[in-house]
Amino acid sequence: MKAYLVFEDGEVFPGTWIGTPREMAGEVVFTTGMTGDPEVMTDPAHAGQIVTFTYPLIGNCGPVPEGEGVAPPRCAGVVVSELCAEGRVGAWLDCHGVPGITGVDTRRVVRKVREKGAIRGVITSTPAPRVEAWPDPRSLRWVKETTVPDRIQLSARSPEAPHLVLIDLGGDASTLAHLRRQGCRVTVVPFSTPPGEIEELAPEGLLFSGGPGDPQALLPYLEGWRPLLHRIPSLGVGLGHQVLALACGADTERLACGHRGNNHPVKETDTGRVWITSQNHGYTVIASSLNPGHWKVTHHHVQDGSVEGLAHRLLPLSSIQFHLGNPAAEKVFSRFLHQVKAKKEVEIHG
Repeated sequence: MKAYLVFEDGEVFPGTWIGTPREMAGEVVFTTGMTGDPEVMTDPAHAGQIVTFTYPLIGNCGPVPEGEGVAPPRCAGVVVSELCAEGRVGAWLDCHGVPGITGVDTRRVVRKVREKGAIRGVITSTPAPRVEAWPDPRSLRWVKETTVPDRIQLSARSPEAPHLVLIDLGGDASTLAHLRRQGCRVTVVPFSTPPGEIEELAPEGLLFSGGPGDPQALLPYLEGWRPLLHRIPSLGVGLGHQVLALACGADTERLACGHRGNNHPVKETDTGRVWITSQNHGYTVIASSLNPGHWKVTHHHVQDGSVEGLAHRLLPLSSIQFHLGNPAAEKVFSRFLHQVKAKKEVEIHG
């Protein structure tokens, strides 16, 4: 069945339907990873986005995971050059009502996104669709749609385990899994939870998760979070990294075409060591907006020099732009847990 990827400027890319044949509009982005296709499609940070895979053959690394407890795809749609039928990606997308298109010259699509930056498109059955309302990638809608609906409490084996409150901005399951592996007791709360309710949970540490969209959409919530950051050790990851910087007076901006993939090189400032990291974001903290008396930049992106990690000089705050669960994040997370435990000892013995 014929399908088309049509950009908002009218350029058309023909192909063939996969997944559910229904019209869907969204911001068109691309991911550069060579593996991890299901993880890309299930990442909530792709909410509202049509994801183009730069790797030419998708679905050839085995079937997509299915069954109870497996996260559904969260992207608006997918664009691939060639699809391996044995991987059942098309059937999996169709099961969840997600449209896609194959047989597309994805190299041309990526070049267009790189040249145009933020640009929207629609997967459709006609080369001349009428889109009544294009989705706004800067809207708070995407965080609202991906945050947890209610509070979740997860116990730990040890009664001495640190209690962390995870403020969910639309993060993926890997962040929570990492906290559980580290032996933490975790309470997950929706991003809109009033600060007073967060304090009542008596957190020993706060973690602001990754998520979709523009960090400046969360500006109305920063005033309520700021007092917490002065009292409670906090770590930001992905979108949470950008939000912590905004809350402490810095600014953010949109990247030309985003960092999406599991192969992004990041340099640790202190050691000069370069790590390959997994990332999924379209915004960055503006380096010149950081007060050098307050912030230390701990990590840079090798390719464009953008800020990838921060540590506050006066407050127990740190943040990383890349995902938890890889070696580049271990030192940052260990420092965060040290701050949590140190404050706990002060409260008990002080």
